[in-house]
Amino acid sequence: MVVAYSWYISRQISGLRRLQTELTDHNRRESLQLLRIQNDLNQLGLAMRDMLDSGEPYPLSAWSTQFDRIRADLNDALARQAEVAVARRTPEQNQFLSSSVTQFWDASNRIFDLARSGREEEARSQIRLSLQARQSSLSTLVARLLVQNNETEAAVAGQVQDIYDRVQRQVYWFLAATLVAIAATSLYLIRANRRVVAQLASLADERRGVAHQLIATREATLREISRELHDEFGQLLTAMGSMLGRASKQVPEGSPLRGDLREVSEIAQSALDSVRGRSQSLHPSILEELGLESTIDWYLSTVQKQFGIEVSYQRLGERAIVDEHTAIHVYRVLQEALANVARHSGARHAFVRLRATTDNLELEVEDHGRGIVADVSRRGLGLVAMRERAALLGGTLEFLQPPQGGTLVRLKVPIAGRTAA
Repeated sequence: MVVAYSWYISRQISGLRRLQTELTDHNRRESLQLLRIQNDLNQLGLAMRDMLDSGEPYPLSAWSTQFDRIRADLNDALARQAEVAVARRTPEQNQFLSSSVTQFWDASNRIFDLARSGREEEARSQIRLSLQARQSSLSTLVARLLVQNNETEAAVAGQVQDIYDRVQRQVYWFLAATLVAIAATSLYLIRANRRVVAQLASLADERRGVAHQLIATREATLREISRELHDEFGQLLTAMGSMLGRASKQVPEGSPLRGDLREVSEIAQSALDSVRGRSQSLHPSILEELGLESTIDWYLSTVQKQFGIEVSYQRLGERAIVDEHTAIHVYRVLQEALANVARHSGARHAFVRLRATTDNLELEVEDHGRGIVADVSRRGLGLVAMRERAALLGGTLEFLQPPQGGTLVRLKVPIAGRTAA
């Protein structure tokens, strides 16, 4: 709409400017022709004055050549003036001007005829009585046309100015309407965007709440399964091993049954070790007993056997004292990061750094493999869970690319006032 209206206004202003230029040019050319006519009439008036001067040595008939020259120029000027006239004359005005010019030249012809016949005094009398009056009437008519031309020019200028003012007012009204429309649209969009943002924030809060509940439920489930494995199956397998040991003592030495019982006892012990390992993997009980750093030491000692990668571990800064809630989430982020190294990076070596300060606990897991920085926007459950755990602790999780290539996972969580030397 703005473009179309701008194009329309530009066309109108261009046409108006062109019309104004044409009118000004026509008016200037008409004024020049009227001045030319007036000059010719003045020359006729001067010639008639000289013709009436008794001191002139020339006869009146000698002035006919000058009259013919002025007549030709006057007729040409009248024709050109009629072509370029801005204000068209009425038929009565045209008839009056044409008849006045014709009567003037008819009278001048009669005067020159009298002069050629030797009646110069009568001819001079006709000049005084008739020709000068006609010349004066023509001069008055031309002067009136000049005044009319000036009035027409002033009227045209006023009309053009009125048109410019009207166009300007229309532009102002259009701009005002456009600004009002823009303001109204902007306010509507702002309110709509605020509603959408509020809805998105509400959905994000709900999603975060659901994610936190799922994480909490998962941890509770894993803790329960771990305890059941450790307590029920562990105790059952321990009892089986004890019973097998007592039974083997009752079997005579050298009996094949004694070897079978020993073999079954070893299998039971292996199952017990596996159950305890699974139990610790699901939810390490040492996390509650010995804390985060001891749990990390224990877990990293099992990584090579579990994933087939070597881990270099470095603890920096002060010793972190964190609650069980924070510890389990940091531990899960470490588990997921090392699992991603084993699954995706292709690296056979990883670097783990734990740094504690007065305000923050920072965990870094680095590898120099293929890297997943380009894919951190993917919606894998592991990455989503890592992000949600960081948000649950009020911390941040970053995926960076170290100078050597690969991936650097950095978790930073607040632990203000919970450090010890």
